[in-house]
Amino acid sequence: MRSHLPASNTRLASKSRSGLILLTAAAAVLTVSACSGTKPRQRLAYEERPVEALYNTGYQRLQSRRWMDAVDYFQEVERQHPYSEWARRAILMQVYAYYQNNAYQDAIAAADRFIALFPGNPSAGYAFYMKAVCNFEQIVDVGRDQGYAEAALAGLRDVVRRYPGSTYATDARVKIDMVNDQLAGKEMAVGRFYQRANQPLGALNRYKAVINNDAFQRTSHTPEALYRLVEVNLSLGLTEEATRNAAVLGHNYPGSPWYAEAYALLNERGQGLDVKPEGKRESWLQRLIPGGA
Repeated sequence: MRSHLPASNTRLASKSRSGLILLTAAAAVLTVSACSGTKPRQRLAYEERPVEALYNTGYQRLQSRRWMDAVDYFQEVERQHPYSEWARRAILMQVYAYYQNNAYQDAIAAADRFIALFPGNPSAGYAFYMKAVCNFEQIVDVGRDQGYAEAALAGLRDVVRRYPGSTYATDARVKIDMVNDQLAGKEMAVGRFYQRANQPLGALNRYKAVINNDAFQRTSHTPEALYRLVEVNLSLGLTEEATRNAAVLGHNYPGSPWYAEAYALLNERGQGLDVKPEGKRESWLQRLIPGGA
């Protein structure tokens, strides 16, 4: 994940992977036999009918990707048979259908309802995971508020803590790295803004937030953060501090173009570094467009 939200194809791939996990979980609670086909209905009028028929019809709507029609049938299961095992399963299926329809807040509300009603149920892991994934899907670019990213991170960490050996936790750990990269990217964007606005102290604080945060240190932004600290400290006349930051950059990322930049910058100031860069400096176009000439 880069300093901004992944491109749309990456985002769709992420949702596809999540969908596979969710569909597996949803299928795991299905123990019904196939029912004779019922005709599609635009609107679901109240009519008492066997719970198996309602549930199976809802599942058929899921298979047809008619997400909101499926929700109607699963809600009817809850309404007509509120204390049955079918009602518990129907809530989970509503979560899945809402998610696939991009109705994230409705999916979160349904997940919360399941957790409140069945906190000790083994399927609660699905509900906790879904809440986190719904927030993850709504993460916006680094130029905007990162409330969804922070909510996703908290939820994903909760999944890992509660269900460490589950499939949900495995996927959550991957997404945690992606969210941390997003949040680190936000710090970098604000730091660059302060630096361009000639507010070096504000820039320093943002860049240090990336370097000093254990989770952010593992993101793709760390080499640039160290280089920006070199730039800002030199602008403040703090040559020794700039040299120290460059040395850390060279020790950990000797092949990074950012270290090549720092090495050249300090050489221009007469400050030599022990570690020679293994990479090359990038042109302004390469910085703007990776792979550019």
